[in-house]
Amino acid sequence: MRDQRVKTVTSQCDGRVATLIIDRPERRNALNQQVKSELIVALEAAIQDDAVSAIILTGANGVFAAGSDIAEMATLTAADQEAADGGKVFSVLRNCPKPVIAAVEGYALGGGCELALSCDLIIAGENAKFAQPEIRVGIMPGGGGSQHLLRAIGRYQAAWMVLTGEAVDAKTAFVMGIVSELAGEGGALEAARKRAVQISKLPPLAVRAAKSALRKGEDLLLADALRAERQAFIALFDTADQKEGMAAFLEKRSPNYRGF
Repeated sequence: MRDQRVKTVTSQCDGRVATLIIDRPERRNALNQQVKSELIVALEAAIQDDAVSAIILTGANGVFAAGSDIAEMATLTAADQEAADGGKVFSVLRNCPKPVIAAVEGYALGGGCELALSCDLIIAGENAKFAQPEIRVGIMPGGGGSQHLLRAIGRYQAAWMVLTGEAVDAKTAFVMGIVSELAGEGGALEAARKRAVQISKLPPLAVRAAKSALRKGEDLLLADALRAERQAFIALFDTADQKEGMAAFLEKRSPNYRGF
């Protein structure tokens, strides 16, 4: 995957880590259809690139994404929304087989919050703020926000965020269970890079299987989720990376994982 920039999304590749940067400064990285479309293209390129093991999603100029573009949405009808398929970017993120880390500085509001919630890890700078304020303009979360919050922080905290539109700061979001890791102000991207490099050195088949088990488990009964986890665990014993990892552990050396 080569470094590239289109109009609102920049893609950078460093080693086995791809970084996707939303860059629409005049609207504080608000998500319009162009941003969403370009994000989908960048995500699909990173997914298809065998050299990429982990993906970081972030925003330029100290802001993650200050929501969806209300100016674009204001005149849309229900039929327009359905035809635009504006939820596809969230689906692509959720279904990405590779781990995706959101590096959040500043605002992650509305659709921006939903982008972060669609990732596997959220690393936030101290100045980050998270909110689902859609209720204040006559709509509700439509990119998975209500459901991700419900599963991440429980019914009552999720209801408070969705029904009031109130924002929470990074430390509060960490305590609530929205944020995976805190960084100093301006430090989210560097912390995300360190975490992505760490993950990229791990056996890719095991990483993908573990991510899949976590994602699928959200939608399954416990007994079914446990069964799926066990099946994935057993399947990894037929991989070369499992043999290499355990041999390296016993021989007290660094493993050489090859992804099969």
